[in-house]
Amino acid sequence: MPMGTRSREGIWGGQVRAAKMNAEHARQRAIEAAKLRVRQMARAWSLRMEGYGGPAQPSPTIGQCLNGGLGWLDVECNRCKTRASLPLDAIRRPRDTPIWKLEAALKCRSCRKGRYAPPVHMIKLTATQEITSYQWVHPDEER
Repeated sequence: MPMGTRSREGIWGGQVRAAKMNAEHARQRAIEAAKLRVRQMARAWSLRMEGYGGPAQPSPTIGQCLNGGLGWLDVECNRCKTRASLPLDAIRRPRDTPIWKLEAALKCRSCRKGRYAPPVHMIKLTATQEITSYQWVHPDEER
């Protein structure tokens, strides 16, 4: 039986594999922690909007809300008090747009008179659709 030294793989291989596994687990925990942080930030903003009626700034972005599991925005028309749940993934804006910037672009279709449409206000963010669908019009869209 030849006598020789152990290979570097034999000496260090187990420690290298363990370090890779630990790094992967730490990366997964960091991703989950980031998602939880975003979800909690979006929920805090939603509670401020629902409970106090504002302030709308600072708010999470569309992408943060979608990644955090909050995919619906509840809004209410200031004139006719019609409420609607809007899916955030259907809004035609970049994902890094803050939620508060959407308020000026959303208009109630039933209250629209010519070029004027009354403003809406945001109520809260939700994970599921809570209010029946209602069609809101984008300012650039023709009737």
